[in-house]
Amino acid sequence: MAGRIRQGDIEEVKARTNIADIVGEYVSLKSAGVGSMKGLCPFHDERSPSFHVRPQVGFYHCFGCGESGDVYSFLQKMDHVSFTEAVERLAGRIGLELHYEDGGGPSDHGNRARLLAANQAAAEFFVAQLGTPAADPGRRFLGERGFDAHAAARFGVGFAPKSWDELTGHLRGKGFTNEELAASGLVSSGDRGVYDRFRGRLVWPIRDITGQTVGFGARRLLDDDPGPKYLNTPDTPVYHKAQVLYGLDLAKRDISRARQVVVVEGYTDVMACHLAGVTTAVATCGTAFGIDHIKVLRRVLGDDSSIGEVVFTFDPDAAGQKAAMRAFSEEQRFAAQTYVAVAQDGLDPCDLRLTHGDDAVRRLIDTKKPMFEFVIRQLLAQYNLDTVEGRIAALRAAAPVVADIRDPALRPGYSRELARLLGLELTEVTRAVAAGHRQHGAERGARREPVTDPATAPAQEAARPFSITELPGDPATRLERDALMAMLQQPRLVGAAMLGRAAQSGMSHPSLTVVRDAVAANVPHLDAVDWIDRVIADVPETLRPLVQQLAVAPIPERSERELEVYVRGIVTSLVDRDLLRHKAELLGRLQRSDPADRANSVTIQRALMAIDAERNTLRAD
Repeated sequence: MAGRIRQGDIEEVKARTNIADIVGEYVSLKSAGVGSMKGLCPFHDERSPSFHVRPQVGFYHCFGCGESGDVYSFLQKMDHVSFTEAVERLAGRIGLELHYEDGGGPSDHGNRARLLAANQAAAEFFVAQLGTPAADPGRRFLGERGFDAHAAARFGVGFAPKSWDELTGHLRGKGFTNEELAASGLVSSGDRGVYDRFRGRLVWPIRDITGQTVGFGARRLLDDDPGPKYLNTPDTPVYHKAQVLYGLDLAKRDISRARQVVVVEGYTDVMACHLAGVTTAVATCGTAFGIDHIKVLRRVLGDDSSIGEVVFTFDPDAAGQKAAMRAFSEEQRFAAQTYVAVAQDGLDPCDLRLTHGDDAVRRLIDTKKPMFEFVIRQLLAQYNLDTVEGRIAALRAAAPVVADIRDPALRPGYSRELARLLGLELTEVTRAVAAGHRQHGAERGARREPVTDPATAPAQEAARPFSITELPGDPATRLERDALMAMLQQPRLVGAAMLGRAAQSGMSHPSLTVVRDAVAANVPHLDAVDWIDRVIADVPETLRPLVQQLAVAPIPERSERELEVYVRGIVTSLVDRDLLRHKAELLGRLQRSDPADRANSVTIQRALMAIDAERNTLRAD
């Protein structure tokens, strides 16, 4: 039975784990100031990055969709694992032995961890089988395509023996149950019972973005195999083919660094590209390139501007052209520029490398053409341009493509090129493009989300957690917000004495006042690794997201020295404002006091002197 993990272990794992390292396996993160990073949100589709991570406090928050949390909640949401599994996975990364209460032990049945373990054990089994005599057809297949043993090992290629249940028996011997093997997609069931899904095939491990094996793609080798040419793992709790790209675990760092991704059509194409030096290549796994793939790639690319490149390679046959048009239909979802690379002799990257060498693969990518140009030429090829009717029909088909170009500076150039290809007047083509642009804008407007029903707005407002974006923009509230950000994010730079004094300062906004009180209650724990967690625990449920946002929002300073000056300065400003308010109140009391009551006057004057002394000390610090 799975036991409850000791709380001290949970806190230690979290303290020893850099949340940016974990998030960075899914999202390309860039610096957003000292101790702050940002990227495209993995929880919703967005054009500009609003997802912030602050490693020092161990939290993330998206200012676009409102998702926030710590490293455990991130893994739970991204990989659909339980809290216990998230802790166990991170503990394994740092080599920390966990202790369980109530006599229990690690979670080990019917969960994601078990399915991943089964897939990893299967991957190791397939690799070992590739060296056996029975795997000669697989080794011959690889050799004929230019891949040696080192290449096979680099990509984890293996062989599934032509056996009814050899893999099943092997995994049972390692303690996996039939239910776990079925849930992982490694076995199937029939009249004769459970049997291996992959038999007599060359096998590629399909890994998620973190490098964990989640499924397999298997290529038919034998003439007596009645199955499809490629057989993949079915969708399972850990494998969703619409969201996985083969080779992304190997390519992600170079994709992020080069701001380029090359999308090819098969496993061997990915291998050929990487071996030829095009280390940004990935491929879909038995399904068409779709919206979910785009979302994954945009996060890895850091796709928030037009400087990135997405290069598609397609076969020149009808299926390849269909795939190209399908990719073009989703092209607008990228901020990066999209291109198409097709070899003149119609070879895919694997055959191109085999026939002409590594340099030919690199030249293929270097000589890419813009997606719009490729699509326009594909469309025109469908019409008889020797007739007036054919040219007009081609114009009607191609004009919306030009109108769809995001960069308005490019449209005139493509309009001229289209006019040249069709042999039509530029004014005629320009009119058709303008009409297509207006129609596209109208369709886009019609697809906008409906306005929220005003009748339900008050109830929704009451139930919704308070957000930092709802704070007023007046100078007083901005000072309170920025000071709380500094106090939450950099309590050690503020110092215990100043933190305690600032936590006594008056605030005009009621929500920030509650956060201030929670900070005041936890000043003795400012050095604790769970400092932010303690503050969060001391505010009402509806204000917890606000604390997380204040703890993650970027502080606008770029160097450590600037950060220290800024943090001390903004908190000092809050305290100084509070002292000035008290001084104004005392001066008012002094004016209203009875001149004959000298004792009261002396008391007020001493308090005023104390305030001036404290302000002088603040300025001196």
